[in-house]
Amino acid sequence: MKQKIDAIKLEVKKVMVGQEELIDAMLIGLISDGHILVEGVPGLAKTTAINALAKALGLDFKRVQFTPDLLPSDIVGTEMYDQKEGSFKIKRGPAFTNLLLADEINRAPAKVQSALLEVMQEKQITIAEETFKLEAPFLVLATQNPVEQEGAYQLPEAQLDRFMLKVNVDYNSFDEEIEIVNRVANRTFGFIGKVADAADIIAMREAVEQVHVDDTVTAYIVKLIYATREPEKYGVGGVADYLEYGASPRASINLYKAAKAIAYIRGNDFVTPLDIADVLHGVLRHRIILNYKAEAAGITADDIVTKILQAIKLP
Repeated sequence: MKQKIDAIKLEVKKVMVGQEELIDAMLIGLISDGHILVEGVPGLAKTTAINALAKALGLDFKRVQFTPDLLPSDIVGTEMYDQKEGSFKIKRGPAFTNLLLADEINRAPAKVQSALLEVMQEKQITIAEETFKLEAPFLVLATQNPVEQEGAYQLPEAQLDRFMLKVNVDYNSFDEEIEIVNRVANRTFGFIGKVADAADIIAMREAVEQVHVDDTVTAYIVKLIYATREPEKYGVGGVADYLEYGASPRASINLYKAAKAIAYIRGNDFVTPLDIADVLHGVLRHRIILNYKAEAAGITADDIVTKILQAIKLP
């Protein structure tokens, strides 16, 4: 399976330059049955990344551009009357897919966001009186544009908590951008071939369960989460002034699952503290609620996570 993972990444990189964290996050989400929230300015190949992943896996892919006039039925589907048949029929929405890109999810009002988040949590859709189970694997990659504020509806903290990881996508490096320009100019973006399928993802999900996590490593995971709730007790009292709320129990669960997944992706059968450190920011940056003091001081959630990581002793 390690060879298949490497082959998937190689195919995605035919059209992606850099953005390793995003590629790894999508794979973690797929094999851990989680969902990914991506924040970044437009034009950083977020759509390209998930579309490439879908092609490499031969999975169905749909994209929805969230707008203020979007309705829940535009996501999940609706019941329509067929005049020819004289009966009602179900018209399925774009959520009936394997990989769903929810582009600029914060553009749509709360009722649309909640419709999608229900699908994410339950892996099923109810239209009229019928309930449909979604085929596995099912991954939602939701994006947010941090630049624009007009016409945006910020996701509530409880809804953010349902995303396994939050990835901040930044600009490519200078050399990477030169490569992107050259690829566009020379039309050298490669054809993406299918190198795995849904059955392989299901097999990976079963295999990742066998990745060993030592009891001391599990305790380390929980200490990192508890340090966001009781910072003084865990030697990071300096961050207490900036915290409104710490991370929920979902953070412990998702950190555990993400650490196992990244270890598996790297070809290891056990989790190390390095694996935990590499996914900790993604798991926590949308779960830590900062107060006005942090905003005034220019302190970010990533800054808090870094201080906690430095303070908690390795097992």
